Amino acid sequence: MYTTLISTTDLASNLDNQDWVIIDCRFNLSDTEAGRRAYRNGHIPGARYIHLDEGLSGPIVPGKTGRHPLPNPDVAAMRFERLGIGNDVQVVAYDDAGGMVASRLWWMLRWLGHDAVAVLDGGWPRWIEAELPVETAIPEPQPRAFIPRPRPDFLVDVYTVEGIRQLPGFKLVDSRAAERYRGEVEPIDPVAGHIPGALNLSNAETVNAEGIFLDEAALQERFRQALGEPDAEHTIFYCGSGVSACRNILAYKHAGLGDAKLYPGSWSEWITDPKREVGRG
Repeated sequence: MYTTLISTTDLASNLDNQDWVIIDCRFNLSDTEAGRRAYRNGHIPGARYIHLDEGLSGPIVPGKTGRHPLPNPDVAAMRFERLGIGNDVQVVAYDDAGGMVASRLWWMLRWLGHDAVAVLDGGWPRWIEAELPVETAIPEPQPRAFIPRPRPDFLVDVYTVEGIRQLPGFKLVDSRAAERYRGEVEPIDPVAGHIPGALNLSNAETVNAEGIFLDEAALQERFRQALGEPDAEHTIFYCGSGVSACRNILAYKHAGLGDAKLYPGSWSEWITDPKREVGRG
């Protein structure tokens, strides 16, 4: 069973395995249909496509939720069932962004009790570079039963963050780029800055220039230098909308440090209430 990352070689050797499901998660915030077009132009054989906004998010409530709120567990389960994801299959997720979007699917499946899910290390670019098979045919998945078993300890809500963000022992980690954390720029959300008390550790630093994850030892060192001694139970990651933080959580898990928590609403939810404090610098 693969539970964090999988290599292109290992995936290629299991393309005909009927108990494996491959999910293409390519997505572009600036062109939300780009991923679907790319999928239709070519994908890993047998892969099904899931759209971040339509498949991995719930309804946005203006003034209350962030940009990518989690769907209801039963709704998520129905979506997974239609993709052929059952409780007993091995899922492999990939994208073309160093695993940033695929990590959201990885996290959601684990949140709902499904551990047999891994992100393709290097994703679509590495698959193409290795000259592995590609197809344009759109598969028609056979639905499978997926019974969700939510793990409430995998996440925290905004009220929990408000209560614990400055308590000794808790580590609230902003996964966005340093300049967004400092409030120098904000290309997406209407308010710049970070949740006061949060540390900063960009999720982009989990991978190299080719989108390959750092090895376990390098990831361990990265987290220890930034956060001190690992303490998954008291470590909470957030980002802009609960997507890219999942890449930090995946890297944390792959490094053998345990299951850190996600604040799914993240910055875009935090700033919906103007009474909440904003940190800068």
